[in-house]
Amino acid sequence: MSDRLVVIGAIARTHGLAGEVRVTPMTDDPERFGRVRECVLWDTAHDRRERYRITGTRRQGAAIVMTLEGCASPEAAAALVGRLVALPEDEALPPGPGRFYPWQLEGCRVLTEDGREVGRVTGIERAPAQDLWIVRDDTREHLIPAVPEIVSEVDLAARRVVIRPPEGLLDL
Repeated sequence: MSDRLVVIGAIARTHGLAGEVRVTPMTDDPERFGRVRECVLWDTAHDRRERYRITGTRRQGAAIVMTLEGCASPEAAAALVGRLVALPEDEALPPGPGRFYPWQLEGCRVLTEDGREVGRVTGIERAPAQDLWIVRDDTREHLIPAVPEIVSEVDLAARRVVIRPPEGLLDL
């Protein structure tokens, strides 16, 4: 199993008396839950990952109600609330055209539109308004907002990102 996980949902609460959980999808394709037979429940606070077999799923509004093998009571389900529902990287759906998983950016060179080297993507910081790409060079770290007004090109094959930084962004 790959160490890298792709999150497809989060367990929001318990559902009913049979140990089911209500999942908030975090994927462009919520129907994928019906095709997944196993998942990893990831407790990010303790970085604990446990594999579970999915024995049933159904849509309920925007949520997914999921039945997990070995989770047969409301108490067992309550212990899973807050965990992320994830798949190993090699089992995840490929992203659509022009889309990518955030981890695919790690190590990409970042250049301005005029060819100036800014650094390499070393990570991604989640922020309320948008993700911030952490870009490091030999001496500095820059936080680049991941918005179309700034990011003009992402070329994963060439491992290159081109940005159009507003004046002063790279001076912060």
